[in-house]
Amino acid sequence: MTIPPTVLGSAVDESGNGLYDVHVCGLSTNPVRATNGYAIVPEFGPELLARADTVIVPGTQIPEPRTLGRLTPELAAALATIRPDARIVSICTGAFVLGAAGLLDGRRATTHWQYADHFRALYPDVRIDENLLFVQDGNVWTAAGLAAGVDLCLHLIRTDHGSGPANRAARYCVVPPFRDGGQSQFIERHIPEPGIDGTAPTRVWALRHLDRDLALNCLASHARMSVRTFTRRFKAETGLAPGAWILQQRLRHARHLLESTDLPIDEVARAAGMGTSASLRHHMRLELGVPPLTYRKTFRKQDLSRA
Repeated sequence: MTIPPTVLGSAVDESGNGLYDVHVCGLSTNPVRATNGYAIVPEFGPELLARADTVIVPGTQIPEPRTLGRLTPELAAALATIRPDARIVSICTGAFVLGAAGLLDGRRATTHWQYADHFRALYPDVRIDENLLFVQDGNVWTAAGLAAGVDLCLHLIRTDHGSGPANRAARYCVVPPFRDGGQSQFIERHIPEPGIDGTAPTRVWALRHLDRDLALNCLASHARMSVRTFTRRFKAETGLAPGAWILQQRLRHARHLLESTDLPIDEVARAAGMGTSASLRHHMRLELGVPPLTYRKTFRKQDLSRA
């Protein structure tokens, strides 16, 4: 629950002015017992929800949404006051509250990998994907575990105000502005065999040559492994298949070029190894929900307004 006030509260413009007005509210202003030896005293009651532009639900142990698949009457009444145009966010098991409210029906979402199967059983109409750190589907956003809540809050800042404020907030919180990989990299699995060089050198090489044909046999050859061995070790080290990882890195590079250069979309696509602008548009719509030009306008709006 402390993540949104900390991260969003540290978002400032170039003059140091705060960009968010962050408050904590509960079903009442009575103390709420946390699971780690302290109590939380909300500043406001549920009346604040009707005025909020963004509502963030933290992880919860409330038994009704966590085990019974429903909301308490008090919680249902409070959530019903949220404006239809408000952005709704959950962190970790807060997704169970959104699931019980029906806000995730038919949407993509994520939650902590340890609770994903239980979530599916309670809320089968939600397209849950525990491999992702966070998911945006329309005006509803969900994050995986605790640290993924930091990732999501930084992405909220990027979406609202551009890369500059998000990077400043990340520096203040001493966290990376964007993490590689997904939640799958943290799920328990066998540690790679000792005494054998991993795929890291090949990943570094691939990042420097994203505009090239990085077929699986090419990557395995660079790593001096068979395709089968390379694929197995790559997934053990990154949590992703080689092709999925390459696509992820190409999209990241394309986003960087869209944010930081005036290159035409065709050139951005070629430089990122996406081939054509049509391919880039397809993958950006699929992963981010927006085409390249819209993304560029969103994340460069601060710089463009000063140009």
